Amino acid sequence: MVQNEDGSFDVYFGPEAPPGQENNWVQTIPGRGFNLIFRLYGPLEPWLDKTWRLADPEPVE
Repeated sequence: MVQNEDGSFDVYFGPEAPPGQENNWVQTIPGRGFNLIFRLYGPLEPWLDKTWRLADPEPVE
């Protein structure tokens, strides 16, 4: 995966990889739904005290 300069990662879901984003792409099946599951190992205090939350996925044009 390619990491952003700020330390975050952009992950793309879809039947085709966006140009130049093949390393951060997860293939989906056209016309079928899918579920996203986020598993967190060894959460830090911001997760436990709920001051940090995982953002919702955002559509990309």
